[in-house]
Formats: sequence, C-alpha cells, structure tokens
Amino acid sequence: MHFGFNEMMWFAVLIVNFIIVLAVYRFMGKTGLFVWMAIASILANIQVLKLVDFFGWNITLGNVLYGTSFLATDIISENYSKELAHKSVWVGFFAMISMIILMTLSCLFIPAADDFVSDHMKAIFTVIPRVSFASLVAYLISQNHDVWAYHFWMEKFPDTKFIFIRNNLSTMVSQLIDSAIFTTIAFAGMYPFGVLVQIIISTYVLKWLVALFDTGCVYIAASWFKKGKVQEM
Repeated sequence: MHFGFNEMMWFAVLIVNFIIVLAVYRFMGKTGLFVWMAIASILANIQVLKLVDFFGWNITLGNVLYGTSFLATDIISENYSKELAHKSVWVGFFAMISMIILMTLSCLFIPAADDFVSDHMKAIFTVIPRVSFASLVAYLISQNHDVWAYHFWMEKFPDTKFIFIRNNLSTMVSQLIDSAIFTTIAFAGMYPFGVLVQIIISTYVLKWLVALFDTGCVYIAASWFKKGKVQEM
C-alpha cells in the first residue's frame, strides 16, 4: 500500500473541510451549517465526476465533501433539534435539484461562435437522469435516517461524553445506506453483482473514515455551543 500524493491530498482535503465546517458554525451558527448543506450538496455532485487513484483503488472525489453534510446535520441535531436537522436536509436537497434543473437549462442554449466553455459545461452538467435520480433518492433517505438515528441514540446515551456513540452509529449506518442505494439505482444492470458490491464497499470505506474522523468536530461544536461561543446569525 503506497502512501503517495493523492493519499496525502485526501487527508489534507479532509482537514480543510472540517476546518471550514467548524468556522462557518463558529461565526455563523446554525445558519452557516444550513449554507454548508447547500454548498456540500452541489459541489460533491460535481467533484464525484473526477476519478482518482487512491491506495490502488479507482475512487471518485466528493466523498469527503458529501460526508461533511452528515457532520453538519449531526451538529444541528446535537445542539438544536431534530426538526432543524430535517430542515437542513431539505435545504441540501433543494440545492441539488435546483443545480440539476438550472444547469441543464443552461446547457440547452446554443453557444456563440467564439464560445469555448459550452462543451466543458455539457460534460460536467448534462444530466444523466438515472444517476441524478439515484443521487437524490440516496441523499433523502440516508440523511433523514441519520437525523432519526442520531436522536434515537441520543435518547439512549444522552450525556455529552457519549457523542462518539450517537455520531458514529448514526453516520456510519447512514453512509452505508447512501452507498448501497446510490450504487444500486445508478449502476444495477450495468455491472455484474460482484462489481456493484466492490463499488459499494470502496465508497463506503472512505465515507466511514470521514465519519470516524469527524467525531472530534462534533465535540468541539458542542463545547462552543455550551460556552456561548457560537455567533448566531
């Protein structure tokens, strides 16, 4: 297993994403997390188009950024309420579907003779209906499950010291649901069953790592909130 440039970049991107999430929460409160849900939902669906080598696997980007949307809902669940967490999920969904509709319409325009961007835009934003549908369905089901599961485990282990239990048990299961639903809807019939399983496992492992590493961020956000250090907008 070779630890090369892509592997170092992946961990660097992980840290940068965590810093940004904590920063928007520290200085914008729950509003900042709502904004982040929209950002993560849109950009993760663009990043996923890029394929890179990671420890010998061919993986798509976007797993880290998409994983931080679960971090955002967990912080909202921990510090506010289940209702607000569910609302943040719908903010991300609205952002995703708005991007799909608006960018698809943009790609329908006939480009000028001097245009040099249109083909690149079409390559990125032309909608593959099945993949887009898979992304939307997986997002809604997995994110809403994450919110439900977080509060389920919060009732079982309400003390702050048990954040790691509710954060990991909710997110790690939700990430598995997300990977399984997306891969099945998007690629069933296109690849043999064994390949589908490999895709699910490889994508889930990366999302699992994000869920494992983001636990400290939830503790930090909870501490800030209790100490009144969060600036709400």
